[in-house]
Amino acid sequence: MRFVEMIRSAWTRQDSLLCVGLDPDPRRMPSGLRTAPDSIFDFNRAIIDATADLVCAFKPQIAYYAAADAERQLKETIEYIHAAHQGIPVILDAKRNDIGSTAAMYAREAFDRYEADAVTVNPYLGFDSLEPFLERSDKGVVVLCRTSNPGARDVQDLISDGRKLFAIIAEKAAREWNRNGNVLLVVGATYPRELREVRAIVGEMPLLVPGIGAQGGDVEQAVMNGKTPDGAGMIMNSSRGVIYAGHGRDFATAARNAASNLRDEINRHRQAHDE
Repeated sequence: MRFVEMIRSAWTRQDSLLCVGLDPDPRRMPSGLRTAPDSIFDFNRAIIDATADLVCAFKPQIAYYAAADAERQLKETIEYIHAAHQGIPVILDAKRNDIGSTAAMYAREAFDRYEADAVTVNPYLGFDSLEPFLERSDKGVVVLCRTSNPGARDVQDLISDGRKLFAIIAEKAAREWNRNGNVLLVVGATYPRELREVRAIVGEMPLLVPGIGAQGGDVEQAVMNGKTPDGAGMIMNSSRGVIYAGHGRDFATAARNAASNLRDEINRHRQAHDE
């Protein structure tokens, strides 16, 4: 199944737009897990099992695994999701890109080594650097557009021919790069006005929307500005706000409660703005 079909199916089947980011920092894990040989995988598995029925996707951020010399545990985490919770797609948050053969190797890393269903990519080297990812028509290519961080304005708001750069990226993604129907965009919940602008440009293209939870993005504003007419269209990610909701032996239960509350909050606003 193609990635966009997977995510649309998950939105409906799970009745959820919530994505849980798997960003394991051993320093923030419960003390009983920190010294275990496979502590990152054990932590992830507990979070996954506790939240899988509440989400439309999981999103591991590769930096947390690389910093801990835990790439094997990243691969095992993705394998576990695919085996134990079939139909829940995995977005590898790697923000990869380069030129020529190097870009092709990054695509192989994400899709063949880690077997991710989608990967985040940086568009600022242009189309030829994205092409090795885009050619994998069954996989999702999640292009950075309007990121959630405060410094996003430094570059993404620069004006070219009277238009902001993020709007140009959105239009290129929708009109030129999406030949295989596998492109998504990253647009942060921390910028609801820009989220509305991007939605107007790209139509019903799915958006990965980070920034709710610990980053402080407003859920209601994000839903109002980013949803498609059917009340979907977004993969709304929370990482720290879910996985570190608790710090004791019941950390997985605390994560489930946080995910359930956030999923329900998102759904309330989806329904309110449909009425």
